[in-house]
Amino acid sequence: MLPSSIQISGEPLSGAEVRDICRGLRDNAVRLLSLRGCRLCDRDFGRICRALAGATSLAQLNLNLGVVSSPSRIKQLAEALRTNRSIQSLFLHGSPLTDAGLALLNPALALHPALVALDLGDCMLGDEAINLICGLLPPDGAKSGLKELTLSANPGITPKGWSRLAIAVAHSSQVRVLNLDYNPLGDHVAGMLAVAVASSRTLEVLDLEGTGLTNQSAQTLLDMVENYPTALRSLVLAENSISPELQQQICDLLSEGEEEEEVAGGAGDTQDRERGREPAAPPRSSGSWMCPSDPSSQMVLMTSGLGDSLLAETEM
Repeated sequence: MLPSSIQISGEPLSGAEVRDICRGLRDNAVRLLSLRGCRLCDRDFGRICRALAGATSLAQLNLNLGVVSSPSRIKQLAEALRTNRSIQSLFLHGSPLTDAGLALLNPALALHPALVALDLGDCMLGDEAINLICGLLPPDGAKSGLKELTLSANPGITPKGWSRLAIAVAHSSQVRVLNLDYNPLGDHVAGMLAVAVASSRTLEVLDLEGTGLTNQSAQTLLDMVENYPTALRSLVLAENSISPELQQQICDLLSEGEEEEEVAGGAGDTQDRERGREPAAPPRSSGSWMCPSDPSSQMVLMTSGLGDSLLAETEM
């Protein structure tokens, strides 16, 4: 039997549903588990955590929108992650973690052998959390680390914290996707990020939507794209005070670089790279990363190819 997908969105979970989820995890029949915005008691949350600890087929776990809602749940999730060896993508967007909560979770994240994509958007994080996150982006020559990181809508992070992240990104040999949308970054932080992008050999996607940038930032980014060869393929600048002309110039230059890559490496190679980052980029809505969910908001059990490319890449 092929591993399947269980997706429930915004619903209270019954005891029967929790039992079915736990059974699927224990039987290694679940590849993607999404409980986005679901309501369940602490006892049932603990049951699910104990089941996912030993799951070997689970590649993607979505607990977005307040499922991890207390220090006790953070501890239970951390305990599960210390044992689990299969989860590659973890989505905690909209969870009230705070710096203290991430400190509880961080040791398990840092030691997890498979984790490559992490969404901590809108988690009430500050500079102390950034110090921990930078440890998940090891420098060249070190252990493997995150390839995709989302930190959207964490306004408690100061320019000092963002500067530390920029340094980590510049020296990381892994990170490919960085989503910083809806943070009050401003032009100063954007300038530091431009230096990080110019230094990175791997960063392909940078989302700066709604981050308080002006034409000053755009000009710096344009100069970077125009004069320095980078791996960057997508730069999101919507909802900023940037002229359409500058945005179009940047877009055109990035498109030209992508076309040159296709000519040099072949369109098939480019398509493979696109598929490789697909699992950690679920559909977006209202500025948030979200795992695909069934429109009827009921449990869905189906075979799923999500994560196949990322799993294959990790095993290479």
